[in-house]
Amino acid sequence: MRLYAAVLVRGFRRYATYRTATLAGVFTNTVFGFVIAYTYIALWRVRPHLGGYDLGQAVTFVWLGQAMLMTTALFGGFEAELIDRIRSGDVATDLYRPADLQLWWLARDIGRAGFHLLGRGVLPMAAGGLFFPLVWPASPGVWAAFLLAVALGVVISFALRYLVALAAFWLLDGTGIVLLASLAAIFFSGMLLPLTVFPGALGVLARALPWSALLQVPADVYLGRDTGARLASALGFQAVWAVVLLGAGRLVQSAATRRVVVQGG
Repeated sequence: MRLYAAVLVRGFRRYATYRTATLAGVFTNTVFGFVIAYTYIALWRVRPHLGGYDLGQAVTFVWLGQAMLMTTALFGGFEAELIDRIRSGDVATDLYRPADLQLWWLARDIGRAGFHLLGRGVLPMAAGGLFFPLVWPASPGVWAAFLLAVALGVVISFALRYLVALAAFWLLDGTGIVLLASLAAIFFSGMLLPLTVFPGALGVLARALPWSALLQVPADVYLGRDTGARLASALGFQAVWAVVLLGAGRLVQSAATRRVVVQGG
């Protein structure tokens, strides 16, 4: 496990070196936070308690989204690099390492997520708190449950993107599937609107899909909407999807390394 801990720390440090890019990202997240927050305010004034949220909760949801955007890599992350390594054949070198391919990339992605939670999450949230009446967790227990939900969301995000990257073993170009995966993540995570706003069967489906674990579930935990049995159910929902998707990644990885000739290798 020391190896993967070292990879995790290296992943954190790698992104910590890009300080100018981080500051630019914080500025961008903050600007978009203001734009979306005022849009939500206008909408919630017309439709109070839309989706079961009051105005304060709705605006807080916006800033949580900006804080989680890079943490759960809704616009994508390592998969483009892994796809390039698969296409070039460099992944063959990765497979010869004395380390599991999936765990290697997972450790690195957790390091990335940890940096973005601090570097790209805290400051936009703090800026939102200065100008809007945000809702804050009522107890340390809620904070702990929220951080656990975020961690599970990061793992699920990784597992989804790892499956997308592995598709490159069979596809000549992974650009299309990466784009589709990013669009699905943005739409079904709650980044556009809370999933509780979605009507009927669409709302039920959206909340059942794994992307809801990237933002919707952590946000509801943070806002105190999931407590007691509902909290256990929400975290259990995330845990089940994490196990299922990581397991699917293991199966696809096994099939790819056994039966597929590495492109370019």
